[in-house]
Amino acid sequence: MRSAADATEHLNATQYTTILIPQTYNSQQPANYATETDHNFATRDDEEMARQNPNIVITGTPGVGKTTHAEQLAQATGFKHVSVNQIVKDEGFHEGKDEETGSWVVDEDKLLDHLESLPLASTGGYILDWHACDLFPERWIDLVIVLRCDSTLLYDRLTARGYKGKKLEENMDSEIMQVLLDEARESYKEEIVVELRSESNEDVEGNLERVEQWIEQWRKDRQNAEGEE
Repeated sequence: MRSAADATEHLNATQYTTILIPQTYNSQQPANYATETDHNFATRDDEEMARQNPNIVITGTPGVGKTTHAEQLAQATGFKHVSVNQIVKDEGFHEGKDEETGSWVVDEDKLLDHLESLPLASTGGYILDWHACDLFPERWIDLVIVLRCDSTLLYDRLTARGYKGKKLEENMDSEIMQVLLDEARESYKEEIVVELRSESNEDVEGNLERVEQWIEQWRKDRQNAEGEE
């Protein structure tokens, strides 16, 4: 199979860059399957064009490996890993826990105010790790990664964490019904939303390699765009 770099097609910097990276999940597909997706930089405003690194959201149902991916990607790239759930807990951006699910009831206004204080839009280089993605303004985000996992494997992971009752049921339903994938596609341009399988260490390694290749191509496109201004 061609690597992402081999498959990258350079067009005009103000048009599209084609990147080979998985977009459609299918549990029957081999681990190295991929489809082409487009990334368009032509519509970025001045603030977005000024940043030298992309911002990436890693989202998915609890248990799919968001934090594992985010931590390893941050280590490999030097990007800053932002665990949104940890911020919610540490800063008290919540109204307590839901009695049925035990999940935090997030104060989204306070959370957004805090995230706005970070140089997300101006400098880039952030990896936002959370179980939802529709909260983040579109102008902040360059790539949305939705991690997916086989339902049987996910069930085992969640029960090992102590999930049960309604909390377990809701998260399993969310994964089976691809709720977060649909949410991502509704909240952002579909061409920046990719779906990656996360069921094994090999999946994680392959995903990180593809994303690192994508980052390098993003930087090249940005440099080309700046050179034509």
